[in-house]
Amino acid sequence: MDFGKILVVIGIVLIVIGISWSFIGKLPGDITFKKGNTTVYFPIVTSIVISIILSLIFFVIGRFR
Repeated sequence: MDFGKILVVIGIVLIVIGISWSFIGKLPGDITFKKGNTTVYFPIVTSIVISIILSLIFFVIGRFR
C-alpha cells in the first residue's frame, strides 16, 4: 500500500471521527446510574455505533487491497 492511500484512509477516519464526535456519549440507549458522588456509565448504543462505523471502514479498506 503506497503512502498516498494511507493518507487518504487516515483522512477518512479523522473525518468520520470528527462528525460522530458530537453524538458519542449522548445517544439514547446509553445507561447512566447516578447515586451520590458515584456515576456509572454503560455506553451500549455508542459501542454498537462505533462497531458499525469501524466495520464499514475496514470493509472499505479491504476492498482497495
